[in-house]
Amino acid sequence: MFSAVTRNLLPEGGAHAHETESFEAFNQRYHTFFNSVSDLFELQRGLNNCFAYDLVPTTEVVDAALRAARKVNDYATAVRILEGVREKVENKGQYQAYLDELKSTLQELGISSKEELYGL
Repeated sequence: MFSAVTRNLLPEGGAHAHETESFEAFNQRYHTFFNSVSDLFELQRGLNNCFAYDLVPTTEVVDAALRAARKVNDYATAVRILEGVREKVENKGQYQAYLDELKSTLQELGISSKEELYGL
């Protein structure tokens, strides 16, 4: 018999509570979520929800997501997380600032950005 445990990604108050959710609460929710991810489906579902907002997650959230991707042994998702950040930020300078801030994590986990992989 199968049983599934699904973590609730919705903020307190239901689906529309994000309209009043603070940036700090948003980041805390996803940081906690990514730290507890146990499988690839859950990770990808969380990433889809996180990047659907008109917010750019903090480097702490991105760090937790990268660690979760490596924990479930999915290198491609780790690279895609960085691509998601690149699409969410306003300019290349902000993206580079994220990469600079995450440099030690990227080295520790052995993750390269798409630009590094393809020599862009």
